[in-house]
Amino acid sequence: MIQIKTPKEIEAMKAACRISQGALLAGGAAVKPGATTADIDHAIYNYIVHHGARPNFKGLYGFPGTACISVNDQVIHGIPSKKVVLREGDIVSIDTGAAVHGWNGDNAWTFACGRVSERAQRLMDVTREALQRGIAAAVPGNRVGDIGAAVQQYVEENGFSVVRTFVGHGVGRDLHEDPEVPNYGTPGRGPRLVSGMVIAIEPMVNEKSHVVKTLSDGWTVVTADGGLSAHFEHTVAITPKGPVILTKEP
Repeated sequence: MIQIKTPKEIEAMKAACRISQGALLAGGAAVKPGATTADIDHAIYNYIVHHGARPNFKGLYGFPGTACISVNDQVIHGIPSKKVVLREGDIVSIDTGAAVHGWNGDNAWTFACGRVSERAQRLMDVTREALQRGIAAAVPGNRVGDIGAAVQQYVEENGFSVVRTFVGHGVGRDLHEDPEVPNYGTPGRGPRLVSGMVIAIEPMVNEKSHVVKTLSDGWTVVTADGGLSAHFEHTVAITPKGPVILTKEP
């Protein structure tokens, strides 16, 4: 069931979303050659707890980290590890969030570790713009399919592919709520967008094929062909005046 939030509830969500965004920035600041993904996770945990929030990813469905930290061909759900040491040229997707007074925030960003290849930078740029295209379609009266279609069209026009196995979602008292928000679709299809909906729009874009697979750890999702992957996400409220980004852009 889709949960419709009142303006007061959306206002209450902003605290969780602000801390989620700050935590993402703290993680991004820790992305540098020689750092481990465990170092990044530690920085994010410290930020969230210092600001009086709860890391809402930690322990969710049994996930061991504060953030999902995915490097290069890892799409999502990378487990933070002291054994994963970043190198110059890596791209690092960080997905994290915080809970405050029972409300959740959720956001993701792909960061460059030092200088990256032109191809990697273009993948990140296209994915980031695809997120903005999806957000622009999140207006009352449109449908979920309009968001996915906007993302998919832009991504494929630029020669990349959209992951289909994993999608965006509603956000609120639960981190994952209805509706599902695919990054592909047909305009005019799917649940209608109405004021009071809060959704996570999160394009996951692959350099090559959209096909992915899950590693034996049961969490880490990688591209099936070894190509790079990027991931950008905002928590967005649907309002009468249009979409409002609750996790402000780093």
